[in-house]
Parts: sequence; structure tokens; C-alpha cells
Amino acid sequence: MQPLFTNDAVVLGLLTTVLALIMWTSRSDLPFWKRFYTYIPALLLCYFIPALLNWPLGWVSGEESQLYFVASRYLLPASLILLCLSIDFKAILNLGPKALIMFLTGTLGVILGGPVALLVVTNFFPELLNVPPQELWRGLSTVAGSWIGGGANQTAMKEVFEVGDNLFGSMLVVDIIVANIWMGFLLYGTNINKKIDKWLRADSSAIEDLKKRVEDYRSSIAEMPTTYSLFLIAAVGFGGTGLAHLGADLITPAMKVHETGLKSIGMHSLMSDFFWLVVIATTFGLVLSFTKARKLEGVGASQWGSLFIYVLVATIGMKMNLREVFGHLGLFAIGLIWMLIHAGIMILVAKWIKAPFFFLAVGSQANIGGAASAPVVASAFSPSLAPVGVLLAVLGYALGTYGALICAWLMQAVV
Repeated sequence: MQPLFTNDAVVLGLLTTVLALIMWTSRSDLPFWKRFYTYIPALLLCYFIPALLNWPLGWVSGEESQLYFVASRYLLPASLILLCLSIDFKAILNLGPKALIMFLTGTLGVILGGPVALLVVTNFFPELLNVPPQELWRGLSTVAGSWIGGGANQTAMKEVFEVGDNLFGSMLVVDIIVANIWMGFLLYGTNINKKIDKWLRADSSAIEDLKKRVEDYRSSIAEMPTTYSLFLIAAVGFGGTGLAHLGADLITPAMKVHETGLKSIGMHSLMSDFFWLVVIATTFGLVLSFTKARKLEGVGASQWGSLFIYVLVATIGMKMNLREVFGHLGLFAIGLIWMLIHAGIMILVAKWIKAPFFFLAVGSQANIGGAASAPVVASAFSPSLAPVGVLLAVLGYALGTYGALICAWLMQAVV
């Protein structure tokens, strides 16, 4: 069905208006809104209202719009640079091993969740499936690639296991919808993270220390922004984004020369433009955090980075079409059980090692969503924490192909 608005300029205007209304109501002194936002985080609405504009309202279409591409390729790198400017890298290292443990637990949850979910649905609900078992596990391998690494790893699994285009399209639907629903739960959890931490008996002092150090630094250099300072922020953010694109354009073809060797060792991500775009932008921001450029935080660098993140969230939400669930009930059931297993394993390990919910949420999203959404979940706790999500997501790119291959072989064994 043709959406009501097909002009991306109109869609962008609609999305930014929705975001502004959410920000306005979230700061309102009216009792209703205060009570409402006690339970529903603003960022969650920024995510789900655009999804409702897609379906059932039919005002916009995430498939036809190019806004997600623009936000992920231009605004995301700029936001990563601006959010990294004031980061205390030493304080990130002081977060300890629990962040890495939870990330690896998330990877393990995806690897084990796939075969278990496939086993449950094929044995108890076979009538929901209209795909032959030998085709099914091959198709699901692409979901595993996406949920551990990202798009490059997903495409790698399509090539390795020769997944047909039609089946691959169905798997993309399952990937996007289930991953987005889980992201919604994580965003909701950020609003009650203190209660969750209490239940987990977690010590979040290192996280709070990092947030305080960044906030103290911001307040010490805060000043009124001027046109000149805003131009400097734009130059750093978008100039760095330009350098990241230039670097990706130079590195990716050089990597593709060694395509056979890279594929043989499972390093498909090194041939992805987006991988290098994220790595270079993040590295650029971290390098600038050791220079005088970090003083741009005093005139609102991270606020601009947060604005770009919110626009990205809205475009991600717009891509979710819940109507597609009804056309792929069997595959959706597998995806849902798969995600529940991933979540269950993460909660058990978090409880065991007393890891804060921040590590659980970001460790999970660094796997499931990758570099496009891990900083979104991290910044929901505090903009100063966004780089933690990025660094873990980059690690996911490295492990994605290996983890997906193991998951695929396990799924093959159970059908």
C-alpha cells in the first residue's frame, strides 16, 4: 500500500515534529505527563510512534524512505564523533570485565538460542512453517549473522549457505521486527534501571563515576554557544564523517582485493563500508578527546550528537512494520523464542556476576543491533556512555561470522 507521505522532506518534517512534541511533553509540569513519563521513557516513544506512523496509520514507509540510510551513514558517524569528544577513555577501561562478559554472553545466547528455537517450533508447531527444514536452517543462519555482527555478516551467511532471495527477504523481516521489539524492551528498562540493578544486586558505581566525571567536565567548560562555535561543532562532526567516508572508500576496495583470503578466515566485515565508517568515526572522536577539541563539549557538542541519535531512532522505528508478522508466523515464532533464550541467558549471567543492567542492555544490543543501535541504548542511560556501546558493537563485527557459522551448524544438526 502506498504511504500517505512519499516525499522524504515531508517525512523528515513529520518525524522531527513528533520528536519535538515528545521532548516538550516529557518536560511538562502537568501531573498527567509527569506520571506518564515515570513509566514510559521518552526515547521509547521516539522509537514506537514512527513505527505506528508506518503501520497501522500508513502515513510513512520505512522501505520506500531513504531517511534511515541518511541517518545511519551521515548523522550516526557525526554523533559518534561528537559524543566521543568528552569521553574519559581511562574511565571506560575502569568499567572492568563485566561489560565484556555480558557482551560475550549475548553472543552465546544467540548461538544457543537459534538451534533451541528451531527445535521447539519444528517439533511442537510444524504447521506454522512453510519452509523445508534444509532451507530453513540456512535462512536462519543469516539472522544469526545479523544478531551477532551486522549486515556484512548477514550477507556473508547468505553467500556461504546459498540462501535464496525470497527466503532471505523473509528472514530480513524476522530480523528487523524481533530485534526492534527487543530494543523496545531494553529502552523501557533504561527507565527502571535502578530497580533492575537492585534486583540484580549489581554495583553500578563505576558507571556512575564515569557519568559524573563527564558531567563535571562539561559543567567546568560550559559557555554560551556562538555561531562560530556551532560551525566548529559542524566541522568536527561532519568533517570527521567526511574523513570516515573517504577512509572507508579507500580501505574497502583494498580489502576486497583479498576477498578470498578474508572469506576463508571469516572476516567478511572487513569488506564492509559501514564497518570502516563506524570504526574510523569512533577512532577519530576518541583521538580528538585527547586534544583541545574536547572543549567543544562546553558549547553543546554532545547535545548535537544526541539530537542526531534521536533522529536515527525515529528512522529505525519507521522501518518496523508489525503487519509483516502475520505473513511469517512460523518464522516469527522461531525469532521470538530465539530472542527469549538470548534474554534469559543474559539475565541469568547478569544475576550470577551481579552485572548492572547497563552492561546487560548494551552487551545485548551490541550483538543484536550492532553499531547503529548500541549507542542508542547506551545513550538512553547517559550520552556520555554512548562510546561504550560503539566499542562493543565493533567487537561484534569481528565475532559475527564465526558465531553465525557455529549457530548454523548447530541448527543443521537439529533438523
